[in-house]
Amino acid sequence: MAASKFVTAASLTHCRPFTCAAAAASPYGSRLAPHPPDLIKWVKREGGFVHQAVKISHDATGFGLFASQPIPKGSQLIALPDHIPLKFASGGDGAAPSVLANLARHVPEELWAMKLGLKLLQERSQVGSFWWPYISNLPEAYSVPIFFPGEDIKNLQYAPLLHQVNKRCRFLLEFEQLVKHVLSNVETSSSDHPFGGQAVDASSLGWAMSAVSSRAFRLHGGGSHGDIDIPMMLPLIDMCNHSFNPNARIVQEQGGNDDMLINVVAETAIEEDDPLVINYGCLNNDLFLLDYGFVVPSNPYDCIELRFDGALLDAASTAAGVSSPSFSSPAPWQKEILSQLKLDGEAPVLKVTIGGQEPVEGRLLAAVRVMLTSDREMVEKHDLSTLMSLSSDSDAPLGTATEVAALRTVLALCVIALGHFPTQMMEDESLLKKGVSSATSELAIQFRIQKKALIIDVMRDLTKRVQLLSSKSKDMASPPQG
Repeated sequence: MAASKFVTAASLTHCRPFTCAAAAASPYGSRLAPHPPDLIKWVKREGGFVHQAVKISHDATGFGLFASQPIPKGSQLIALPDHIPLKFASGGDGAAPSVLANLARHVPEELWAMKLGLKLLQERSQVGSFWWPYISNLPEAYSVPIFFPGEDIKNLQYAPLLHQVNKRCRFLLEFEQLVKHVLSNVETSSSDHPFGGQAVDASSLGWAMSAVSSRAFRLHGGGSHGDIDIPMMLPLIDMCNHSFNPNARIVQEQGGNDDMLINVVAETAIEEDDPLVINYGCLNNDLFLLDYGFVVPSNPYDCIELRFDGALLDAASTAAGVSSPSFSSPAPWQKEILSQLKLDGEAPVLKVTIGGQEPVEGRLLAAVRVMLTSDREMVEKHDLSTLMSLSSDSDAPLGTATEVAALRTVLALCVIALGHFPTQMMEDESLLKKGVSSATSELAIQFRIQKKALIIDVMRDLTKRVQLLSSKSKDMASPPQG
């Protein structure tokens, strides 16, 4: 998506123009305003709290929060009163829905960031917005794939992510047309115009959606929304970077008048110059790149998505040396178990994964085990949880021969998945060492390296299990010496 044109408005005294740079064209350290207001001072002035040792600083990844001196464990780092977070309020007071609320109704739930993004664009357009000191500190560009040049999107080399990127880009282009159609019926000078008379294009919508997806939190709403998770942007707090080993966490507490106070508390002692980091969630690298614009090396939650497909599994099993696999034509009792695993029958969930917290998703493992045995009685001795488990190197619920065949079949699936990448990992690593032309190219290569490394790690794990099972089987078959 190219950088948007500079859009002028009917009256620049009442609105700020949208200019949204594409990721490749703007450094990630650049903020929306060249000299934005001091965010810490603004939070304090508006009744919030910021620990005296918390400072905003810049490193290779952009702006973040750091400790200017040691901070003891348990210290309150930041507190935001209820009026500081930026939320989308649809106005449930019986009044006619606003233009903004009507636009928000067309946003699918899975792209909830766009709904709050509309509110962000509205506030960005208004001179004198309460949130301008916060918005002006937001990045000018985001390193998310919807802003990648076409070649770098292609260079991700991973079909499930390419599908999601194309889906988001398609939504933005279609939503742009809808927004233009709706706004064509609103006078640019009217107070009903949500963006101060300005036109909105796919680039500015993409900026807003990316700003929200990379920074918003889903927290309890407080008041009448106390039991509902509401997306909200948390000024200053959202400058904490991510770690699976965080030194800070977000805590909500009830304030006066049913207001919710949002705190950040030190989980551990924090040393001088350490960044303040929180855990964004147990996410795979697809979501980290799509929503946040970065890749986590050796991410323990990363995985490879595959489609459970009989023909593919037959091919993998044959390649693994299994004679006469029957994944494409299961027996009725096998189909019944596949249905219990949601891999057959009505509304099957055919997406399965390799990697993550377990080398192989339990549903896939159970299906392969069941399909590679003809011993129905042996299968019926075990519940689904046992068939789905790979808890130890010597687990073989349906016998060693079936287990070895199952693991070899999954190994062959890994080889097939690895073969879908046009380049090898060594080639990718060589490209990074030589240096690439842009940050987006580097991100695309890092992403695919992590996917390939994950597959190779799973293959090593499964190979070790096969060797142990084979060795155990030989030991049991050997006659006693004497």
